[in-house]
Amino acid sequence: MDLSDVTIKKILSKYKFRDLTIEELQTIHRINARLQPSVETYTFNDTSQKDLLKLTGTIPVNYQGQSYNIPIQLWLLDSYPFTPPICFLMPTAEMVIWEGKHVDSQGRIYLPYLKDWNYPKSTIIGLINEMIQKFEEDPPLRSKSAKDDQDATKIQAVMSKISGGVSNINLHSTTKVDEQKTNQPLRKVTVIGAGDLGIACVTSILAKGQVDKLIFIDTPESSNKGGTSDLEMFLSPKVEICTDFAASAGSMVVAVMANAWSNDQSYLNVVQANVDLFRTIIPNVARHNPNGVLLIASQPVDIMTCVAWKLSGLPSNQVIGIGCNLDSQRLQRLLSNSTKLLPGEKQAWVIGELSENNVIAWSGADISKDNQAEIIPGPAPLRQLIDRALEILKGRGHRSSSVGLSVADVVHSILLDQRRVHSVSTLAKGWCGFNAKVFFSVPCVIGASGVIDKCKMSLEEEEADTIRKSAASLHSILEQLTV
Repeated sequence: MDLSDVTIKKILSKYKFRDLTIEELQTIHRINARLQPSVETYTFNDTSQKDLLKLTGTIPVNYQGQSYNIPIQLWLLDSYPFTPPICFLMPTAEMVIWEGKHVDSQGRIYLPYLKDWNYPKSTIIGLINEMIQKFEEDPPLRSKSAKDDQDATKIQAVMSKISGGVSNINLHSTTKVDEQKTNQPLRKVTVIGAGDLGIACVTSILAKGQVDKLIFIDTPESSNKGGTSDLEMFLSPKVEICTDFAASAGSMVVAVMANAWSNDQSYLNVVQANVDLFRTIIPNVARHNPNGVLLIASQPVDIMTCVAWKLSGLPSNQVIGIGCNLDSQRLQRLLSNSTKLLPGEKQAWVIGELSENNVIAWSGADISKDNQAEIIPGPAPLRQLIDRALEILKGRGHRSSSVGLSVADVVHSILLDQRRVHSVSTLAKGWCGFNAKVFFSVPCVIGASGVIDKCKMSLEEEEADTIRKSAASLHSILEQLTV
């Protein structure tokens, strides 16, 4: 390995750990001379570019007693070896990517070794050894003409023709899973807004295991910064990080949690800053996803959900806010641990504005099965228990991790068209006598199209008055905003 090349020496001088990088490269050359260094410009998902050191070559993969050469590229970041390389397959024109557990449609390689990278325990040699092992278990390339039922040996026969050459062809992929689900819609989700809440939502949605593709869009104007670089480093094959709203096209759900920077002390001006941010986001998202559901988690959620509805031009059932879903889930959990009531028989719901002005309603039936079931005030003993539970809830707050789990729960109901009941922020006009065009939380049946039905309610006068005053306050703020 010739590290005396002027271009290579120049790029190495910019690496934070130059000597360690050179030592690693020399070790790689002794063990696998097929990988050769060069310098090229790498384009990150946010379109920024950087000159990086790149290793190009092949690795030997044994299959049924024969050895095949798989072409790869390893990009070394300037913080290497303390950060893992970015790895890609580079197939010839005869091959296409076989998207799977460890390779995405663009040929990027994802392995446990990369996710758990920890120098000096982790090295390129160790990475290559795991890469070989995983590729022998699940071959990453296939012939363009190969059929679903072709024997794997025929695919590998074509793989044997691969040399160390690199192709710049436009890659196409055929996935094992997608071919079996041609009649099912792609379960695609877009998350907009980085930071702790964005990362929490992405990881929680992925943990549910039902999403096929997740687009993570960062917005330059958002205050929720920091975290996208970490997510990109340990990215799942299902996740794509970008800044282009067009990438969201075809999403079943678009979850928005972007919030604007503002040092203003005026509450109204802070909210207006978020409205201004939404004007750059919502119309673009709605244009690319006329049939998708907008799920808003930006704050204040009830106001921002109404703003999103106005800016989107979408039907009200397709625009919902995360609202009191988390508080309702927490309350039901606390009550189930304190009573002998079975789930589905009776449930308590936090409804109204996501603030101290919300109230509690008690259901007397399984409203997921009977959408017309009324929600009635709870008996006195239960009311006392609920008041105690509310005091406990106030001390818990809304941490990003908890909100992320709540967002993922609603997304799950939409992706699977589960028609479960969630207390989410929805258009309240025409519901139980309310006339103002405001959004606040109501128990709603949620499915693939968003809000399928809103549950009828019968509230005590004190609780109804609290909601009316809260609705009037929300309407007053909305009237003062420039949407």
